[in-house]
Amino acid sequence: MEKLKILVVDDESRMRKLVGDFLQREGFAVLEAGDGIEAMDIFYEEKNIALVILDVMMPRMDGWQTCREIRKESKIPIIMLTARGDERDELQGFELGVDEYISKPFSPKILVARVEAILRRTNALASEDMLRADGIELDKAAHIVKIDGKTVDLSYKEFELLAYFMENQGIALSREKILNHVWNYDYFGDARTIDTHVKKLRSKLKDKGDDIKTIWGMGYKFEAKL
Repeated sequence: MEKLKILVVDDESRMRKLVGDFLQREGFAVLEAGDGIEAMDIFYEEKNIALVILDVMMPRMDGWQTCREIRKESKIPIIMLTARGDERDELQGFELGVDEYISKPFSPKILVARVEAILRRTNALASEDMLRADGIELDKAAHIVKIDGKTVDLSYKEFELLAYFMENQGIALSREKILNHVWNYDYFGDARTIDTHVKKLRSKLKDKGDDIKTIWGMGYKFEAKL
């Protein structure tokens, strides 16, 4: 699955790097611009940007004008970043069609969570119902898994775990992240339950179970054989 592109626009290179690093860690492709003019050049060049993170105070062309220019062409989701906590700024942002408004300083983790929430809302993160890799076919709608055409009987959590692995193929996933996604944030058990489920899942997948790699001290990664 092609990575979704996020355009990060901020005149502070350290801020761009901080935000970019967190987004890349979550599997997004990041494009950077140091001001509004540079941002618009990238925007016109790259036709499939999923979301823009836009600082307000920038040289040459500020965030407000950049937002206006983008809105002339597209309804792409926009998150505005600002050092101000002024309500008038926030109202102006929403009048311009801004989807989210975050004041600096902010938690990069919260920003990434907002990005993912907006993309889910706009269906950009809606994953395909059918996932395929290395002879494994996973039908999310029908809740069926087949290996080389033969149905495999998985429990609900094993199915969710395999779907999460296949959706994030090639990405290292921590046990905490797996717990949060598959067992949800309100789960208070420990990470050993993941290891137990992975062991059972590998066994049911037989030789395809080798596609689930252990990353010692961290978690797991799904890497299908070519």
